[in-house]
Amino acid sequence: MKSPGSQEINTLATLFAEARYDDALALAQTITQRFPQHGFGWNALGMVLLQMGRSADALAPMQKAATLASGNSDAHYNLGLTYQALGRIDEAEASYRRALQIKPGDAEVHYNLSLVLRSMGRLDDAVVSCRQAIQFRPNYAEAYFNLGGVLQTQGKMEEAAQNYAQALAFKPDYAEARWSLAMISIPLVADNQEQIEACRENSLREHAELNAWFDVTRTKLGHNAVGIDHPFYLAYQEENNRDMLARHGALCVRLMQHWQERQTFSFPHIAAGGVVRVGIVSAHIRSQSVWDAFVKGWFQHLDRARFELHVFHIGSRQDHETAWAKSRSASFEQGSRSLKQWVEAIMAKHVDVLIYPEIGMDPMTLKLASLRLAPTQIAAWGHPETSGLPTMDYYLSAEYLEPADAQNNYTERLICMPHLGCHYHAEPTARLAPDFVALGIATGVPLLLCPGVPFKYAPQHDHVLVEIARKLGRCQLVFFTYANHALSAKLRRRLSAAFAQAGMKFDDYSVFIPWQEKAAFYGLMEQADVFLDTIGFSGFNTAIQAVECGLPVVTREGRFMRGRLASGILRRMGVTELIVDTDEAYVDLAVRLARDAEYRHDIRLRIASARSILFDDITPVRALEDFLLRVVKR
Repeated sequence: MKSPGSQEINTLATLFAEARYDDALALAQTITQRFPQHGFGWNALGMVLLQMGRSADALAPMQKAATLASGNSDAHYNLGLTYQALGRIDEAEASYRRALQIKPGDAEVHYNLSLVLRSMGRLDDAVVSCRQAIQFRPNYAEAYFNLGGVLQTQGKMEEAAQNYAQALAFKPDYAEARWSLAMISIPLVADNQEQIEACRENSLREHAELNAWFDVTRTKLGHNAVGIDHPFYLAYQEENNRDMLARHGALCVRLMQHWQERQTFSFPHIAAGGVVRVGIVSAHIRSQSVWDAFVKGWFQHLDRARFELHVFHIGSRQDHETAWAKSRSASFEQGSRSLKQWVEAIMAKHVDVLIYPEIGMDPMTLKLASLRLAPTQIAAWGHPETSGLPTMDYYLSAEYLEPADAQNNYTERLICMPHLGCHYHAEPTARLAPDFVALGIATGVPLLLCPGVPFKYAPQHDHVLVEIARKLGRCQLVFFTYANHALSAKLRRRLSAAFAQAGMKFDDYSVFIPWQEKAAFYGLMEQADVFLDTIGFSGFNTAIQAVECGLPVVTREGRFMRGRLASGILRRMGVTELIVDTDEAYVDLAVRLARDAEYRHDIRLRIASARSILFDDITPVRALEDFLLRVVKR
C-alpha cells in the first residue's frame, strides 16, 4: 500500500504545531485523496477538524482511520477523543478500551478513559484508571489532578488534597491543581455545623493565598484554572455568601481579563437597531432542571418580532429539547470548542444582551461569564446565588422568591420578574404505580418523601427528621439514592448517627430507594402523604411536581432566595399554611399532615383548586421583554 512521504508528514506536523489549521486541513484533505486506503491521512484530517472545534465533521475521518488501521492503538485513541468531544461517552469508552487491548501500558489512554468514566459517574472505575495511568507514568501530574477530582467528588477531601499537592509537586506551576487545592475546604456533604464554620474561615484564607499565588508570572496561566472548581457548595450553607463570592469573582475576572487582553479578535460589524439580539450561554440546553424551570419558557414565548435568540450550547449532552431549542433560535452554536473558539463564536454575533442561566455549574460557563462579551450581561437563578462577578450587570430573580432586603445578597443589580419569574408548563406525565415491596418501602404507615440531593441536607437540621420520626412512631421517610452514591452513603451515615444519639435506629423509620424516572416519581408522589422540602436550600422543580400531584409540601422559608423556592410556589397559590418559619413548626406541621387524614385531604383539595395559577404564566416573559428593551434602549 502506498503511503504519504516524510515531507508531507513533516509539513503537516509543522502546520499543526503552528496552529495553521486551515493550511493543515487542506494538506490533510490532499493526503486522503492521494492515499485513500492509508489511515494516516484520515487520522490527520480528523485531528485537524477536532482542533478547529468541528467534532461532528471529525467523526467520519476518525472512524475510517480506525477501520483502515485497526491494529493501531493511536487510531482508536483518537476516535475515542472524538466520541468524547461529541458527548458519546459509551462509544468513547469502547474506543479507549480497544486502544488498551493493543497497547495496555499507554498512560495517556488510561488517563482519558478515567475522564470518561468520571463523566459517567463510575467513580470507582475512574479511580482505577487514574491509578493505572500513574503506574505507567509515575510523574503524570494530570492523572494525579484528575484522581484528586474524583476523590473530591466522592467526598474524600483529605485524599483529594494529597493528590492535588502531588500534581503540584511534579508540575509546580500547575494552575488548575493549585486552584482546586484552594477550593477543597468546602465540603460537599458536611459532617456537622462546626465543619461548616471552619470551612468558611479556611476558604477566606485559602482564597487570599490563591490570589497571591497568581503573581505577575503565573497570571498568564490563570485562564486555565478559572472554573475548574467553583465554591458552588457554599450555596448549601444558609449564610450570606456575597462577600466570599465577590472575592472569588474578582479573581476570576482578573485572570480572564488578562487572557482577553492578549488575544486579537476581528469581527464584521453588525448594524445596531432592529430586533434585540439576545445571547444565551448554557451547558444545559436539554431536559434538565434549569431548562425546565425557566429557560424553556423564554424559547417558547419571547416575541420573535422584537427578539432574536442566539444560543451557545457549551455542554456536550443533548436530547429532543436541544433539537427543539435549535428550531426556535436565530443561531445555535454547539460542540466541543476551546475557550478562544467560544469567545469568537459569541462575539461574532454582536449580541446586545448575554444571559447566563446557571453560572457556577460548569467550568466553561464561568470562564466566559468572567469576560465582557456583550454590552449588557445578566445572570439568572439556575444556580440561585450571586455570581460575585463584576462582569455581571444584573441578576434575574422573581418577586415571590426574594426577601425584602434581597439586594444585600447580590453583587449584581437584582431584577425581580413578577410572580415566580418564569413560564412553567406542566407537561402531561404518566404515573407508574410504585411497587412498594420491590422498593423496600413499608406500607400501612405514614409515607413522607425526602427527595433532596444529599448536599441539600444541612447537618444542623438533622434533628428535624429525628423529631418527626420520634413523634410519629411508625412511619417511612423515603430518601432517593443520588447518582453519586458516595454522597448518599455519607448522608445516610450522618443521619444514622443522629437517630442513634436519640436512641433510635434510622433503618426502622427510613429507607433509601433508587433514583426514580419521572413517571415512577409521580406515581410515588400520588401515593405519599407528605413532601418534606429541604431546609435552607429548597426545591423548585420537585416542589412544583409535588403540587402537580396534589401532595402537601412542608417547607421552612429561608433567609435567601435559594431557601424560598418551595415557599414561593405555595405563597403564589395562597396555600401559606404549609409555610413555616422555625424547625419546631416544621416538625409539628409534618406530623399533623401525616396523622390527620381529614386535614391532609382538605389541603390536597386546596392545592388542586389553586395550582393552575402556577402554570403557563406569560406575565414574567412579558416583563422580561420590557426589561431587555429598556437595558438596550430600543
